[in-house]
Amino acid sequence: MAQKNEKMKRGEHEASCLDCGLLNCYRQESRFPDFCPGEGIETRKLERVIAEYCGEETDARTAMAAAEVEGMYYGKLTRVEEVLAFARRIGAHKIGLATCVGLIEETRTFSKILKGNGFEPYAVLCKIGSVDKHEIGIPENLKIRPESFEALCNPLLQATMLNEWKSELNVVIGLCVGHDALFSKHSEALVTTLIVKDRVLAHNPAAALYTSGSYYRRLLDNDRNL
Repeated sequence: MAQKNEKMKRGEHEASCLDCGLLNCYRQESRFPDFCPGEGIETRKLERVIAEYCGEETDARTAMAAAEVEGMYYGKLTRVEEVLAFARRIGAHKIGLATCVGLIEETRTFSKILKGNGFEPYAVLCKIGSVDKHEIGIPENLKIRPESFEALCNPLLQATMLNEWKSELNVVIGLCVGHDALFSKHSEALVTTLIVKDRVLAHNPAAALYTSGSYYRRLLDNDRNL
């Protein structure tokens, strides 16, 4: 740890999984690189983590449910279907929907699917409370439409409402970057994501990565103005 801190002070690159071209941890068909952070984990630390995946506690049951969905349906089910399969395996009946106002129609469709499959959905819109952005100090020039009423996104209240409703699994549908993080932080139930918001790329943010060598080459520029 002392060597790692010293490297960081000197600005040296700390090798991580980004630098690995072997990916031996997945199938163990090759070898581990000398810098592999996984190989350097203390045995006791790894054993403590593995123990969390065993037994009947929440983390263990969640891990098993996720593994079942992955193993049985990999490449076979859509994300919508995977959420249903996962919810069933963790025994979740009450499904909270933390949705963006811009994706309310998608949320309504997903709600119909949930109901048709025996679940009880309850949605809380991001603009819940209808509080103007200026009330928390956001200047007019940072509104999408300056000099007009514009409600702030309210992930804390979304989480509070779903916590009070006693949701058993919460699904994020298009919350903004950062708002999704706050919602997840304050949600008492497990949180999974159905839709990641990307207004430019029709909610497919991976497209920017796939085209970073062509259309979105600008992403590789060192633009600190973002």
